[in-house]
Amino acid sequence: MESLEIANIIEAILFVAGEPVAIGDLAAALELSEMETIIAVEEMQRAYNESRRGITLKRYGDHVRMETRPEYAAYVERLLQPVQRQSLSQTILETLAVIAYRQPATKGEVEQVRGVKCDYSIQSLLSKGLIQEVGRKEALGRPILYATTDRFLEHFGLSDIQDLPPLPDPQPVEKVDEPLTP
Repeated sequence: MESLEIANIIEAILFVAGEPVAIGDLAAALELSEMETIIAVEEMQRAYNESRRGITLKRYGDHVRMETRPEYAAYVERLLQPVQRQSLSQTILETLAVIAYRQPATKGEVEQVRGVKCDYSIQSLLSKGLIQEVGRKEALGRPILYATTDRFLEHFGLSDIQDLPPLPDPQPVEKVDEPLTP
């Protein structure tokens, strides 16, 4: 199969799917290795970027998705007038940040960092598909370990978890001299 035909098939699959497709699934459909499929996707990304087409390919972890080029999104929104996506609350974002930076993390570890219970936040993140259970910690009670998903990467426009911005250095706490009491 020629590389142009491979690119056309990938484009057709992603167009119809309308959501991220696993590279392994693309490879199976094309009867190619995952590496050959990754090379084809990367070539397509370059071609779309060089020609400034209205669409682009984005990779989120092990998934690929066809998307509108960001500079043209406003025109598409004007036409479609999409319903606003419900944003994540501050509480849920904080819980998600702890899991993202410490993954895999248990609910207890998240609660220790945040200083409050996080049952609702974790359930909400699980239902939104932004985190998933990835196993159990070898500790008393064998608590569930949570980690982010490819959907998390997609939601925040990241290709890989390594693309998270670095955490700021902790600021030293200044010691206040208290007067001695007699």
